[in-house]
Amino acid sequence: MTRNESVDRERVNRLMMAALDGEISPDERRELEGTLERNPEIRREWEMMSRLKEVTGAMTYKQPPEEVWDRYWTSIYNRIERGVGWIFISVGSVVLLAYGAWKWLEALWGDAGLPLFVKVAIMAVAVGFLVLAVSVIREKLFTYRRDPYKEIER
Repeated sequence: MTRNESVDRERVNRLMMAALDGEISPDERRELEGTLERNPEIRREWEMMSRLKEVTGAMTYKQPPEEVWDRYWTSIYNRIERGVGWIFISVGSVVLLAYGAWKWLEALWGDAGLPLFVKVAIMAVAVGFLVLAVSVIREKLFTYRRDPYKEIER
């Protein structure tokens, strides 16, 4: 196949695609029809593509039974409700913990009887526990979301 034939074949392929999509001009339509009359191989390819377009255009999705839709919507509602519930619990917990931490810090730093190094040591232990707790919770959530075996029952 020469370069000129290759370019012509690419042009014919573009014309066939445009014709199948209904985006071909009258001049291009005449050019395509002339090519189809001259070349039986391209004519067979055009007929196959036209049949394929016709068959795929007539296809429809099979509708699932009504029970599947009921389960789907129940599942969606449950996930939304639980998500909203967890948001409220999380926000409320953060507010209460922040308030408690603030009051605890006020009491700790306000106590003149404790030496400074004890206050710093208590703060270091509290911050250490907090960092570890956040790390473990974050890791568990990350692992749970990406666990491919979580749906498997043992």
